[in-house]
Amino acid sequence: MKDTHNDSLSMFWFVVSNTMPPVGFFLYFKHRKQSPNKAKRALTSAMIGIPLASIMGYIINTYILK
Repeated sequence: MKDTHNDSLSMFWFVVSNTMPPVGFFLYFKHRKQSPNKAKRALTSAMIGIPLASIMGYIINTYILK
């Protein structure tokens, strides 16, 4: 049996990390030693998700839920 090392974050976990940044930080710390590319993508997604959530929260609270 061939040992394949999957070092890429699935699209599902990328989206989850983007919408819920704590999940991305958890995945980063979980995979940082075994799968550095997967960990880096989870961290990047979480870091992008924080400002997006702030901007979307502002827009929703200011213009939609007036």
